[in-house]
Amino acid sequence: MLEILKKSAIEQSKAIRNKEISAVELTKASLERIKEVDDKLGAFNSITENIALDTAKKVDEKIAKNEELPLLAGVPLALKDNMNLIGSKTTASSKILENFVSPYNATATQKLLDNLIPIVGKANLDEFAMGSSNENSAFKKVHNPWNLSKVPGGSSGGSAASVASCETALALGSDTGGSIRLPASFCGIVGMKPTYGKVSRYGLIAFASSLDQIGPFARTVEDAAALLEVISGYDKHDSTSLNIPVVNYRKNLNNDIKGLKIGVIKELISDGLSPDVEKAIKTAIDTYKSLGAEVTEVSLPNLKHSIGIYYILATAECSSNLARFDGVKYGHRTANAKNLLEMYCKTRAEGFGPEVKRRIMLGTYALSSGYYDAYYKKALQMRRVVTDDFIKAFAKFDALISPTCPNTAFDLGAKTEDPLAMYLTDIATISANLAGLPAISIPAGFDSDGMPIGLQIMTPQLTEEKLFNISYKFEQAHDYYKQIANI
Repeated sequence: MLEILKKSAIEQSKAIRNKEISAVELTKASLERIKEVDDKLGAFNSITENIALDTAKKVDEKIAKNEELPLLAGVPLALKDNMNLIGSKTTASSKILENFVSPYNATATQKLLDNLIPIVGKANLDEFAMGSSNENSAFKKVHNPWNLSKVPGGSSGGSAASVASCETALALGSDTGGSIRLPASFCGIVGMKPTYGKVSRYGLIAFASSLDQIGPFARTVEDAAALLEVISGYDKHDSTSLNIPVVNYRKNLNNDIKGLKIGVIKELISDGLSPDVEKAIKTAIDTYKSLGAEVTEVSLPNLKHSIGIYYILATAECSSNLARFDGVKYGHRTANAKNLLEMYCKTRAEGFGPEVKRRIMLGTYALSSGYYDAYYKKALQMRRVVTDDFIKAFAKFDALISPTCPNTAFDLGAKTEDPLAMYLTDIATISANLAGLPAISIPAGFDSDGMPIGLQIMTPQLTEEKLFNISYKFEQAHDYYKQIANI
């Protein structure tokens, strides 16, 4: 059954429709694969076997009646464990929510169920999506399927690892500063962050509300495009949701890109790039030139401020959003507190991990009286400046490219004692969140140790169709996406 699990989601969907395999058989194969390898990987916090099989049975019933199937029906998927699914635990990989059972479905989750996509489990993540390596989970670390001693990237490491190891063909993650694209790069798969507001955030546990966005993981660009089609659309429950039609992103994947202007971001290909990543980017530039695109360097001078801006705004929003976890209405509550204040303090001290505490304290400081103008307000102003840099660049270019990360996956534990070094891992990805842009990471080669390298592509807001087209043309020019981790 591993051969069918290695196929793309679109191929699996066709196999179900052609009655080469039933949806129940495919789902059972996915669940067996998880049992076989996940002890080594740690990609899942919980398995939702009954929910997945119930969905798969509905697919097979429709096939038996010759009824039309929704897009991707019957294809197993992993759901990041910060999105609500009724009847399952939604923990955000935190002790404070260790036993929290979802009382409602996230909008993205409901769209998966409406499209009869079996959700086989809740994927591990950095606690409350705060991290770049998936070592901050309160339960277990996630390992990279290409090398179990390496990190998978964070925060959506479990989602990425499940797809890269063929436990599932698809997964959903959330991206606040690169949390989809970075794990996709480290695990050698496709990971995409849509335009802010394209996918509803209702039912996603909030980290930084002005930056968070749900997006797809897959092994091919076509699969990612199909999954985005399923989950995007207006939602009255989310005030930031965009009221625009859902596009068929697969329709124009193979359009000619001759004459398109592609800018290589100067600030992201300078110092700090590993030689292997630099070589992969040069190959990408040559590939696009051979496809007829015009590729030149472009400068975004204020991009260097992105990390500083992000770690003020994201921590400030996290401080505000995580204030709700106080032991009163849901989640963990300390067993021995003498009064209300002590209950708050002990609950949060026991429930949150070190990285979450660090970010709450940084954010509370940035929002505090006397420092608000110097930090939070200034960061908001600089966010606008960075966004303006992109607007100017997109007046001349159709797309911008860069490495997804200056390096490939590093060893587990290599950066846990140095938070600043860990934060710099996101240097290439953060700016797309600040500007609300669609961005994708696609496989672009391997380093000398055989670890995957990711190419990041960004286009203007609401141009996902163009983004997928540019990505697909590169993907089809190489066989990187056909390489699968041998675990």
